[in-house]
Amino acid sequence: MAPRDDAWREELRQALSARDRSAIARVVMPALDPAYRITCNEEVNRGLDREQAVIEATRCLDCPDPQCITGCPVSINIPGFIKNIQRGDLHSAIAVIKATSALPAVCGRVCPQEKQCESRCIYNKMKKEPVAIGYLERFAADTARNEAATDAKAAPTQREASNGIKVAVAGSGPAGLSFAGEMARRGFDVTVFEALHEIGGVLKYGIPEFRLPNSVVDAELDSLRAMGVRFVTDTIIGKTLSLDDLLADGFKGIFVASGAGLPRFMGIPGENLIGVMSSNEYLTRINLMSAGRGGMTPVASGRRVAVIGGGNTAMDSVRTARRMGAERAMIIYRRGLDEMPARAEEVRHAIEEGVEFITLATPVEYLGDERGHVTAMKIQRMTLGEPDESGRRSPVPIEGAVDTIEVDEVIGSVGVSPNPLIPSSVEGLEVTRRGTIAVNEAMQSSLPVIFAGGDIVRGGATVILAMGDGRRAAASMSD
Repeated sequence: MAPRDDAWREELRQALSARDRSAIARVVMPALDPAYRITCNEEVNRGLDREQAVIEATRCLDCPDPQCITGCPVSINIPGFIKNIQRGDLHSAIAVIKATSALPAVCGRVCPQEKQCESRCIYNKMKKEPVAIGYLERFAADTARNEAATDAKAAPTQREASNGIKVAVAGSGPAGLSFAGEMARRGFDVTVFEALHEIGGVLKYGIPEFRLPNSVVDAELDSLRAMGVRFVTDTIIGKTLSLDDLLADGFKGIFVASGAGLPRFMGIPGENLIGVMSSNEYLTRINLMSAGRGGMTPVASGRRVAVIGGGNTAMDSVRTARRMGAERAMIIYRRGLDEMPARAEEVRHAIEEGVEFITLATPVEYLGDERGHVTAMKIQRMTLGEPDESGRRSPVPIEGAVDTIEVDEVIGSVGVSPNPLIPSSVEGLEVTRRGTIAVNEAMQSSLPVIFAGGDIVRGGATVILAMGDGRRAAASMSD
């Protein structure tokens, strides 16, 4: 769709020189004022208007060998959708995206484009800012969603005629939803089983609404329902239903996308004190169960909150703490700011919202009062030594450099492990030493009927990588 040699694409390329295109400044995403946004849960990034989107799309050079596509785990035809935005054909733009991506409005908000598609943009070699691919994807998806109710051209994604073959999905996170959308498009009868009471997996319980509104996720789910995907909540595969139950019910294939919801802890003194919890628990209580916002589920709301870690989940947690009333919200990270794995935009937003970054430090002990509540933490100051296996410089303790910081809430965000239920309940299913399901290049497990992808295979990764797994598994299972 949208071939590069179409006459309209050639006309757009000839309309403006590469020099003139590259002279256009990258668009700046409009955002809520920091002083206001920490008082509410409204989405921070406000999205581009049509004029901004067209100007940004004009920057794209429409390269003959677009490397941005190779940087996308689901291989979106990026120049194809961007050039359609430039010419004002939003229907074709979203159709190009949906040909390979089931969740464009989600990906436009939470994908680390700066490490994927945008990192491959030719502008980087020109020492200029890359095309804002993520912003444009969000614009196309949001425009299509907003116009769908009144525009007859905004039809659901086309699917092949039903083949009558039933397939099951365990988990409704990004991997499961991507797989479900692709299989439905290919004519399969897809049922997604979700353990929780809400569909969406980590998109609902893990990512706050100020970054990804539930209404956006719900709209993407409605698109899948329109394609025939069926969703079943409150059903735990491996407990409520077994593999044998699914096979007896006529399912010919199962895609396991149960994620990595098992939090890790550091094993230091005081971790069992009241007020010390994982990001998984903290965000799930607030995002999924409305804790502190009228919901029945309680959650601690500290005045001095420390979040341990430097990834996107840590940023989500510390920014949520600010919105929950924390007067001092701190990130404690064992490396420096430059080594922090979180998206640069999330770090910038956190700084704007008054988050304090204590880097080159790691907790070594939590202290409590006579009632068992955390009151302080000891942190070991660090310096950066030689690179570790990942290539990042390893933090090394500075002898004798230990400080004490007063806290009344600590949120650990130091990694997750795969949900162990399905791997432990299915006989003959091969798992790795990390507890992940072992799969081949086709995402197929040691049991031919079971495929798997996302965090249950990767052990913790991004939304778009999980979606890529789902799409690859669907292509393999349907062959």
